[in-house]
Amino acid sequence: MTKFSPQIARYAVILLFPLAFSQCKPKPPKVERDQTITPKNAVTKLYVDSVQMEQFITEGKLDDSAAVRLRNFYNSRNFQFAWISEHGLAEQARSFSELDKQYISTSRDSTAFDQQLHKRLDNLIDKDTTILKVSPALAQLELQLTEHFFNFVTNAYGGKLNPAALQWFIPRKKVDAVALLDSLVAKKGKDIDSWEPVNEYYKTLNAALLKWNGLQKQGNWEPILAAKSKYKLNDSDTIVRAIKLRLVQYGNLAATDTSGLYNDSTVIAVKRAQKQFGLVQTGTADKVLIKALNVPIQQRIEQMLVNLERMRWIPLFPEDKVILVNIPEYKLHVFEAKKEVINMGIVVGKSAHQTVIFSNTLKNIVFSPYWNVPPSIVKAEILPNIRRNRNYLAQSNMEQNGTADGLPVIRQKPGNNNSLGRVKFLFPNVYNIYLHDTPAKSLFQENARAFSHGCIRLAAPKQLANYLLTDRPDWTSDKINKAMTLNKETWVTLKKPVPVFITYFTSWVSKDGSLNFRDDIYGHDAKIRAQLFKTN
Repeated sequence: MTKFSPQIARYAVILLFPLAFSQCKPKPPKVERDQTITPKNAVTKLYVDSVQMEQFITEGKLDDSAAVRLRNFYNSRNFQFAWISEHGLAEQARSFSELDKQYISTSRDSTAFDQQLHKRLDNLIDKDTTILKVSPALAQLELQLTEHFFNFVTNAYGGKLNPAALQWFIPRKKVDAVALLDSLVAKKGKDIDSWEPVNEYYKTLNAALLKWNGLQKQGNWEPILAAKSKYKLNDSDTIVRAIKLRLVQYGNLAATDTSGLYNDSTVIAVKRAQKQFGLVQTGTADKVLIKALNVPIQQRIEQMLVNLERMRWIPLFPEDKVILVNIPEYKLHVFEAKKEVINMGIVVGKSAHQTVIFSNTLKNIVFSPYWNVPPSIVKAEILPNIRRNRNYLAQSNMEQNGTADGLPVIRQKPGNNNSLGRVKFLFPNVYNIYLHDTPAKSLFQENARAFSHGCIRLAAPKQLANYLLTDRPDWTSDKINKAMTLNKETWVTLKKPVPVFITYFTSWVSKDGSLNFRDDIYGHDAKIRAQLFKTN
């Protein structure tokens, strides 16, 4: 339900954002040298020479922001070493070395690997070293490690690509690399899991990726060459054995079940696999499931990498209520204290009217709403119907309220056939996208649910209304029911607005531990894939 083309809005943001980002990106504020740190209270007697640091900045051609970042870190330490002590490589350096190697291994980003740096680190790790004097080479290693850490943080926790250029309009997560390094040093490299500035979805998908990298090295990912359209309980076939092997690889079946009989455990495993792909859980291995199981392992790994890149962009969830809409999953999730409390099916925009990826704050609920028909729908759908049937507006419970830009202004009155159903949830945005009820309940039975003009239809809108109004005792369930049956609008303002994130993830690990994959319905994966995996 858009008042103007969402494509125009998206293109405007795409064109303006990179320019604004490049011109308005602020440099970090300068931190003055901490003169309170003296030889008596210093944690190490090893110091970086400020002149050598400036030479490092000049020779490395660091940009202004990178240079300020490096100066700030060492100014705040009064130029004490962070990575190396009198006893050799510090624990935080060992932890970071392993973290860096793991990132390079999982991300397959060879450009992030500094072979010479890691060779020098490994030499220090392997030796018991006592350092009494700072040599130019040692100071160079200290500075290289710091600059490498800052680059690591930017890529591993902030992402390599520009989200706005990829039709992702959720504000990018801010990562303070200097504060992270201060924290790493203070913790001496311990508790890395709680230290990393990433959400749980990132952690669990990254762990799954590690397993799948190992799975790929094992080989044995042969296509399932099905001779029939479906395989079901009590079927016996060599293809059943191939299906079982793939179910084992996906973690849905015990590796000991290797027979060619489609038994009860196969039915259970197939249902689990169907759930992983967002399919109806029939327990029968049909063409749709086998097609999903036959996707090459390299393609699945790249799909996980694409989604890990997205997960690096997204801000960390607050402790309060949060609504997350995942377009390819066709599902809405509500979190409170970072735990899921509600989820429900949704209908999203069709390919020609894509639901935009953005975030905002839900402030109002409207019961028994009017539907102000967007001009694009008036022109494409309403006017042709009026020409064929003069009574179309009355029969559709619609009315005209003047004209604008040569088109009639039309709205649909509250009622059971209203296109917005009996309630809508508003979070003001330039795309005029919101959450709402729908009279077309049968659409929620479909596997793929991209049918709308861009707004998001909810399978259980009353459940969401009840939850969001729990802090409004005057809005009881009965009162909500009544407001949803009136023939007039009722607006309710939430006591505390709720953040809404409309996202696009085609791979993630769900709370039951299963690895999920969905189709790239809008082609967004393909665009990221083209940039992440460029071939020379």
